[in-house]
Amino acid sequence: MTNSQVCILGAGNMGRALLGGLLRAGTRTEHLSAAETLPAARAALVRELGISAAADAHAAVAGAAVVIVAVKPQEARVLLQGVAGALLRSQPLVISVVAGLRIATLQAWCPGVAVMRAMPNRPALIGAGASGLYAPAAITPAQRTLAAQVMSTVGEVAWVDAEEALDVVTALSGSGPAYFFLLAELMAEAGEQLGLEAATARRLATATLRGSGLMLQSPDADVTRLREQVTSPGGTTEAALEALERADLRGSVRSALTAATQRSRELASSTVSSPADADLPLA
Repeated sequence: MTNSQVCILGAGNMGRALLGGLLRAGTRTEHLSAAETLPAARAALVRELGISAAADAHAAVAGAAVVIVAVKPQEARVLLQGVAGALLRSQPLVISVVAGLRIATLQAWCPGVAVMRAMPNRPALIGAGASGLYAPAAITPAQRTLAAQVMSTVGEVAWVDAEEALDVVTALSGSGPAYFFLLAELMAEAGEQLGLEAATARRLATATLRGSGLMLQSPDADVTRLREQVTSPGGTTEAALEALERADLRGSVRSALTAATQRSRELASSTVSSPADADLPLA
């Protein structure tokens, strides 16, 4: 991993996930710092990860080449305005993983600083995340490379060409784990209703989804081909898929992602979302 100094502002779930990923990727502890207002959380960072953690964000960002903003939306304004001077002097790359805050808003709070956005998801907590990245034209190729290096420590990264596309990323991969968990829940529930013991149904559903996901990770995996290989003409899988088509699963998935995308855009249209408005499982 890079030897650049990386600072995490906010050591909640996502902040801790990134710190853990950076350490696993080989970043030395002396190249990491964090700002966290909760004393117990700061103590845990020092005790469990061995990194420098400060209550004062000014101290944490000093000398950082990358500053990751990982706080809740309602906390971001005060935080960034408070360290705006320090950021202007040191000129780090600021990566926001804050849900629902556009770059224009972030730049208004810390003017004169390079700002870009990343949208990770909950599996980042175990290093298996998926992050959408967007960088405006002012971000240099070297900064893009650095951002990809940092975010790839918690999983896959994919760049999008327009900031508005991050709303779709939010709907697809940000909210996606919930769809996956719902599918596992429904499969297990149906299996139990059809006669399996509850524990057996849950175990089989979980293992099936895990194994199928791993097959998709193959470099030459093609989702359509994989589905066709499992679907024998006139067999049980074909009968199940036909039932799903009659129930318009395709349309339901499209409607779900459309609703999530629209909600993401609604949240972004306000300067700061309230705690009740945004889905923030990682903050």
